[in-house]
Amino acid sequence: MKKVLTKGWIACCAALFMVLVILDRVSKTWAANTLQGNPRVLIEGVLELRYLENTGAAWGTMQGMQWLFYILTVVFLVLVLLEILRLRKDDRYLPLIYTLTVMSSGAAGNFIDRLTLKYVIDFVYIRLIDFPIFNLADCYITVSTAVLMILILFRYSGADLDYIIPGQKTEKETEKEQ
Repeated sequence: MKKVLTKGWIACCAALFMVLVILDRVSKTWAANTLQGNPRVLIEGVLELRYLENTGAAWGTMQGMQWLFYILTVVFLVLVLLEILRLRKDDRYLPLIYTLTVMSSGAAGNFIDRLTLKYVIDFVYIRLIDFPIFNLADCYITVSTAVLMILILFRYSGADLDYIIPGQKTEKETEKEQ
């Protein structure tokens, strides 16, 4: 397995995280400044941009339970960071590391809204299927969750994701040596 430079992958993950959070923040700021009371139709009957202040979770569920979202988001971000740091730093795990980074940036983007505004700014509406209004951070979370499921189902085995003590060999490495 090709080893990845530790500083290199940390820098890439940090840069990806920051770029995605900034894109989310910029898009929400634009939506707040442009779309309030002024929705825009991009494709008639299909896609619109509408400003919405969501105090709940996905699809407006759990309205007004900000304290729960604070706790869950902090716990999630800490667990993801620990998982990323725990994984072996080789090419095989880069898709998983980057997927978790994208997912975390979505959680962080919505968390920033909740902390600063007490609601999340949503603005993308797919009229064609009357899908609940969402934002860029929601896209990061949804797409990375789908990619994570694909990776777990088709790329990694259970042994690949076992907790690995630094310096300890995996079952596969032990088998190869024998």
